[in-house]
Amino acid sequence: MIQTIMGQARRAIDDFNMINDGDKIGIGLSGGKDSITLLYTLAYLRRFYPKKFSIIAITINPGTENFNTENLEKLCKELDVEYIVYKSDISKIVFDIRKEKNPCSLCANLRRGMLNSVAIEHGCNKIALGHHNDDVIETLLMSLFLNGNFYTFSPVTYLSRSNITVIRPLIYASEKDIRTAAKEKNFPVLEKYCPYDGLTKREYMKDLLKTLRKDIPKIKENIFGAIKRSDISGWKKEDIEDMKE
Repeated sequence: MIQTIMGQARRAIDDFNMINDGDKIGIGLSGGKDSITLLYTLAYLRRFYPKKFSIIAITINPGTENFNTENLEKLCKELDVEYIVYKSDISKIVFDIRKEKNPCSLCANLRRGMLNSVAIEHGCNKIALGHHNDDVIETLLMSLFLNGNFYTFSPVTYLSRSNITVIRPLIYASEKDIRTAAKEKNFPVLEKYCPYDGLTKREYMKDLLKTLRKDIPKIKENIFGAIKRSDISGWKKEDIEDMKE
């Protein structure tokens, strides 16, 4: 299965011109199955991809007691990837100081900002995130149902304030296939450490899609097709052509 995912990642990278010669890419390594699969994929892809690039792995330690990166360190060593762990106080800020009732947004914003800063500090011009095909679709549904907007994140996003580009090479890979690959390769997936895990709106969308697929088997493919045909920035044909120039 990992070979299938590598092929899908290669296609996404080519389709959206995600990687160029000389890029130094910081991989956001959370320790979940998605980010580890992304690490493994890019570590091997750099060996034969025609455009030469380098990678480092970056983990933002949220400051929880049970967050152990020892096995991630071993994996990075095996893959010959420089590994950086940034110790933060995110958990303390979100749960103790701010006492957030809906902590996901603040937590994500803090982690994103820290990841960007660490990547820039280590000379990266790009950051790779492990968002997959299901994430694309679920984000669209969350935006549509909760905010009334037809929107999801782009395959490639340039952050002008920090002068760094975010890429998402796994957008063609399904969560199911990633889960299978992670089990087959026995990836050292970290235990879930967030008390809100499984209680988010995203989990609700996952369950909703699972229910709808019983009557509409192609619903995910249909939604993804609608995204690619939409006017959402970064997905339009002219956007892709601009990135390739």
